[in-house]
Amino acid sequence: MSRALWVFIPAELTLVVCLLAGVAVPAPVIWAAEAVVLTLLVTEAVFVRRHYRAARRSGAKPQAALARAVEAVVPATARRLLVNEARGLTSLVRWVARRRHGVREGDLAAPYTGPQAAMMYGFLFVSVVETVALAMLIPWPLVHMILLVVDVYGVVMILAMHAGCVTRPHVVGADGSLLVRWGVLFDMPIASGLIKAARVERRYPDGSLVKIDEPGGTLDLIVGGQTTVRVELSEPVGFVRPMGGRGTATVVRFHADDPAALVARLKASLADRTDVAPDVAPDGIARHVA
Repeated sequence: MSRALWVFIPAELTLVVCLLAGVAVPAPVIWAAEAVVLTLLVTEAVFVRRHYRAARRSGAKPQAALARAVEAVVPATARRLLVNEARGLTSLVRWVARRRHGVREGDLAAPYTGPQAAMMYGFLFVSVVETVALAMLIPWPLVHMILLVVDVYGVVMILAMHAGCVTRPHVVGADGSLLVRWGVLFDMPIASGLIKAARVERRYPDGSLVKIDEPGGTLDLIVGGQTTVRVELSEPVGFVRPMGGRGTATVVRFHADDPAALVARLKASLADRTDVAPDVAPDGIARHVA
């Protein structure tokens, strides 16, 4: 049923665009489309209600029951896309207001947008040029309207993606915890007690945004084709991939624009902990491993 919605709702939006563009759509087509979409929405609502009532009968609270009902009806990928888009639009507001997400007093915010900022603005420029060029070249009002909506949406999403990276930096908490992020797509909180060592390590790995070496449990969070920080963990820590997949890692490598400052803050937190084994140097002075 959810797959049918993914087909008919875009068709409904296309029909709306046609009407706005002044295209004479036969009345039977309009009524048929509205009837199909309404039927699908009502059917989805019935399924959600059934799952909700079943969850409530099992003892779940209303909010938890509603979440379970939505999870049972709406595919995980669709939910993830909607959440990411909502977070991206919220990040645009934060960017304009010059506010950062998840950074409290005493925390160290570590930006990571340096290697990708030029590329993001390049994509934005190309999208704007494409929008203007198509508006001038395409003579058909309907096609022009559809492409205009698509292009404007693309420009907004590019801005939202970059705004998410700017307003959601990596964060080293005052308690020594670490939050590794990439915009609205990736959040990996790591408790201070799980951090065993940290160092500056510049690498240029191949692959997509999130790359995991399964045998070694090494996670690469790549920005602009590089990582600059390596953090070793005392035990596997879970994370959620951008589209909802899950994994664990014992080593996390990611990029920070000022890796030395981030590593220094983590090492300072390690030095204050009593559960980190010291490294005894040849001069007999005990130093914490980091």
